[in-house]
Amino acid sequence: MFFRLQMRYALSAGIEKHIFGLRKQEALMRLKQDSLDAQNASILGESISKTYKLVLIITLMAEKSEKKIIIQKDGPYLVFGNLPLQKEIAVADKDGEPEKWEKGEKYSCGESYALCRCGGTCKSPFCDGSHTKLKFDGTETAENKKYDEVAEEIIGPNLILKDVQEYCSTGRFCHRKGGTWELARKADLKSKEIAIQQACDCPSGRLVACDKNGKPFEKRVEKSIGLIEDKPAGVSGPVWVQGGIEIESENGTKYEIRNRVALCRCGKSQNKPFCDGNHIDSEFNSEK
Repeated sequence: MFFRLQMRYALSAGIEKHIFGLRKQEALMRLKQDSLDAQNASILGESISKTYKLVLIITLMAEKSEKKIIIQKDGPYLVFGNLPLQKEIAVADKDGEPEKWEKGEKYSCGESYALCRCGGTCKSPFCDGSHTKLKFDGTETAENKKYDEVAEEIIGPNLILKDVQEYCSTGRFCHRKGGTWELARKADLKSKEIAIQQACDCPSGRLVACDKNGKPFEKRVEKSIGLIEDKPAGVSGPVWVQGGIEIESENGTKYEIRNRVALCRCGKSQNKPFCDGNHIDSEFNSEK
């Protein structure tokens, strides 16, 4: 079965490693069998054969029905498995600090799609090949370690707060009411409730609130992709990966699956593929 794609460009030959072992002859045979729709692809100087190659590979991976993200070397995030895509809007309290999330625009994406991670696309949020023109360096520099191996802990009277600072995406939900860290140290149940809510609203998963037995307080959310719009800061934020989606590095290794992950969308992070908050300093606006 062929799934229509929301692709706007042809990827480099580096994607060949994801053909699931198909030999060239088998790939060519499949191209002849399928009714391929190249009209959705903007060639951008690439050959039509490369566009067909992209369509074939994405089709094959979509048929696997795997909900996953594959990071392309110096290129986009390839998203598979019919994952819903929607804007997630941070809304401020009376003091201007992020307080809650609101759902925004939904995108019609199909089974598979490619999200820009260089910050230069003119077809936001989808990749249009601008990373090639910009000579985008998407080298992944983040340490691929398990969360619990590097997390610091605050042991409060009612909960345990885990913190991995390297994952901070400057979401700032942790700033209200004196800060999540101070709330975790307090004995009253209201402080506990607010600390848990703030930790759960942290898009990057930097903060995880747990009960005294170490069981995390986590919202049950469907596997989905969010595009953060930070209204209080007036900028566009990271790609918010929710619900425990597999993320595969450009070299084929896999990052730890977590309920909340923030991936860089502006291209400026020094902790790629994760967001480090540089979208704020660079005043990133995905719609420009």
